[in-house]
Amino acid sequence: MSATPDKTLDCKGLSCPEPVLKTKMTINTMKSGEILEMVATDPGSANDIPAWARRTGNEIVESKQEGGVWTFLIKKS
Repeated sequence: MSATPDKTLDCKGLSCPEPVLKTKMTINTMKSGEILEMVATDPGSANDIPAWARRTGNEIVESKQEGGVWTFLIKKS
């Protein structure tokens, strides 16, 4: 991961729609420009988080999938 996250959110073991809801709630507590690292094991997150980011105007700085774990770095708009 290249950017340093300001906050980390562990959504491992949660299934849709919980990772998106928790991401939304956490992003809402952050300042513009801060980066949230969100980690999930729900395969749906691979599509749900980027779609949510596009809808809300937040930026996916980086995303990766490794061994059934998806990691997203999301920059708050």
